[in-house]
Amino acid sequence: MFLNKFYQDLGDTIQISREQASDFAKSIAGDFNPIHDVDAKRFCVPGDLLFALVLNKYGLSQHMHFTFSGMVGDESKLIFPEMTESEIVIKDISDKTYLSIKHSGDSNTESESANNLSRRYVEFSGQTFPHILVPLMAKHNVMVNPARPLVIYESMTINIEQLDIVDPTLTLTDSTLHVDGKRGTVSLKFSVSDKGDIIGSGEKNMVMSGLREYEQAAIDVLINDYAARKQSY
Repeated sequence: MFLNKFYQDLGDTIQISREQASDFAKSIAGDFNPIHDVDAKRFCVPGDLLFALVLNKYGLSQHMHFTFSGMVGDESKLIFPEMTESEIVIKDISDKTYLSIKHSGDSNTESESANNLSRRYVEFSGQTFPHILVPLMAKHNVMVNPARPLVIYESMTINIEQLDIVDPTLTLTDSTLHVDGKRGTVSLKFSVSDKGDIIGSGEKNMVMSGLREYEQAAIDVLINDYAARKQSY
């Protein structure tokens, strides 16, 4: 299973090292956000890795809503509880909540379908910057702090009609940015297809903080730095 090398199973808990999180972000998601670097001062585990681990553990439900409420660090020891009827809450050993998942409808615990979807979702999700975020920021005349470009997960919803998934494709259908002072909320809507047929849809929501007036020169530097980081990897 492609996730095995990206976490440590400690028996009752799961822990993710900086190296594992960074490797997942770069090699699987194509995500070069500095917050996932091994030496990042404000390091956090990618939300997409948590999403993939949830699908690996619990399988797919027709309707799933993920709410991210904390940044997982490399010292966090996460407890993945037994499957419950409507909501699963991921906490650490200090009872701090990091992720809650509401689910309903039919379910499929067969790992191959869950892995197929999670892998394609992660690849889709990791392409947010610069292709999607930069045009949105330019449209609204705002930008993140180039010295600390903080963009973090807030929530994700996915609705699937067909749970036996073989070769899924995710396609962006809409993207919006709502600005409230120095804070912005990004919404990315997407469709899910399998073998050419649309089988579902979803929405990813992220929060950007420290917004300021848009400067093309600063954005160009940010894009070039991002591309250089990707190229060097």
